[in-house]
Amino acid sequence: MTENFEVAIIGAGTAGLAALREVRKQTDNFVLINHGPYGTTCARVGCMPSKALIEAASAFHRRKAFAEFGIRGGEGLAMDIPSALERVRRLRDGFVAGTLKATEDLGARNLAGRARFLEPNLLEVGARRLRAGKIIIATGSRPIIPEDWRSLEDRILTSDTLFEQTDLPDKMAVIGLGVIGVEMAQALARLGIEIHAFDRGSWVGNLSDPDINQTAQDCLETEFKLYCGATAELSAAEDKVRIRAEGVDMVVDKVLAALGRRPNLDGLGLEALGLSLDGKGVPPFDPLTMQVADLPIFIAGDCNQRAPVLHEAADDGHIAGRNAVAESPQCHARRTPMAIVFSDPNIAQVGRRFSDLDQAQTLVGAVSFKRSGRALAAASNRGALRVYADKHSGTLLGAEICAPQGEHMAHLLALAIQQNLCVNDLLRLPFYHPVVEEGLRKALRRLAKQLPAAPASDLAGCDAFGAEALD
Repeated sequence: MTENFEVAIIGAGTAGLAALREVRKQTDNFVLINHGPYGTTCARVGCMPSKALIEAASAFHRRKAFAEFGIRGGEGLAMDIPSALERVRRLRDGFVAGTLKATEDLGARNLAGRARFLEPNLLEVGARRLRAGKIIIATGSRPIIPEDWRSLEDRILTSDTLFEQTDLPDKMAVIGLGVIGVEMAQALARLGIEIHAFDRGSWVGNLSDPDINQTAQDCLETEFKLYCGATAELSAAEDKVRIRAEGVDMVVDKVLAALGRRPNLDGLGLEALGLSLDGKGVPPFDPLTMQVADLPIFIAGDCNQRAPVLHEAADDGHIAGRNAVAESPQCHARRTPMAIVFSDPNIAQVGRRFSDLDQAQTLVGAVSFKRSGRALAAASNRGALRVYADKHSGTLLGAEICAPQGEHMAHLLALAIQQNLCVNDLLRLPFYHPVVEEGLRKALRRLAKQLPAAPASDLAGCDAFGAEALD
């Protein structure tokens, strides 16, 4: 017998829960289908446990600046890695418990099992058949592990297994220097582990501005060994892992694979939809409605590979949920793109990427934080920022950042770009002293000098003193 629902949601991660929240506002005739653990990728194995580990590592690493502040005895401190990992798991379990509250009252409408499409409106879950007027795919993603690495078994860690370790070895490699690779390579190095990090490309943290990319590499290389442009080949070496790359032949205890994430779409039966899928198995969809082609199906979150960050997944789910209970799909304006790597200094991108800009029509305002007054006081004076603006109007287009407290400047710039502000609009706003955001103001002033001057009565024209203590 076929069961009938108005909406079926496949996946109980961030996007699925956001969709559920919207669907419940309009109907009780829905079903949530989830295969695997509940609790969202972010809370279980992503944003939250990784930040807990980063905070522990940063706290221990701070001892290296103690002498600068006249504090003695820092060399006698020791890191208890098992205790640090236990705290990560304890916090993680609390974060997961909070997300589980969203599904605890669903009863029979919460179905554990693997869904498979038989037709665009018909799903199979075990022995059950479920027909739904609208279906939302929010199945998330999983870490990529090359097939020939699987024989190395527990010597290969991923972000899904790293935080389950009760201890960590003395020497590790990180393969892949995207967001996860950069964050975890630095955190593990700061815990006292010897880290060797490899990436076959020349970019770290998904940057595209060559100047900021070089700044980021220079900062990271002070803490661990970096091998960019090096394809690592792995093989077993007794109970360890041998790594060969150009000019490199070493043995490490374990490897963290940070090669990105694969959408959980295999086994979903998408071939029943009659659509062409891309190389990752993702069907065509509209990012403004989340609708798959012209079908009564929506795809949201990491599984669509559009922007694998929590706030974008939540927005995807919100849009998909609203459109699944609407008479016809409605377009939703998307937020200004923003991505942050929680390294030290923070690495961030806001708005349009440098590589996507028309360089002939773009102005750049750059600043180094080596002589920033506030950063000097905090012994965190390293990094740089480059802000991009339209050559004719001065409208802010984007920025790439490797700077202390760069996460906060990224948010300021995202708000400005979302509001379509220009360089002088931002320079009219208050900048307190002394804060690292004064570095952003300096970059904006350098942009302003390439644009028509502000009116004499306009505070956007207020210039710098040229002194570290005042600027």
